[in-house]
Amino acid sequence: MIVYNVTINVHDEVAEEWVKWMKEIHLPQVMATEMFDTYAFYKLLTRQEDEEGSTYVIQYHCDSMEKYERYNTEFGPALKEETNKKFAGHFFAFRSLMELI
Repeated sequence: MIVYNVTINVHDEVAEEWVKWMKEIHLPQVMATEMFDTYAFYKLLTRQEDEEGSTYVIQYHCDSMEKYERYNTEFGPALKEETNKKFAGHFFAFRSLMELI
């Protein structure tokens, strides 16, 4: 199983709106691509001393690198751009790719 992990730090002033948008708009759009079988959406409870905002993790699961690569080339750029347009300057994200052992 391939796990596409997205970790996002969101400024507190938009966090509530961002979470609502993710649950109602973005996550359903990602899943509608049919490249991922399931996902999990988490809020980190531990914080670094100097950390500002709230940090969230989304893990999307798919059964092959081919599906992930297709998502990343065909669907990902437009979905990322939509997020950037809506919340530009209010979040920082980094992405990683994992394989279940």
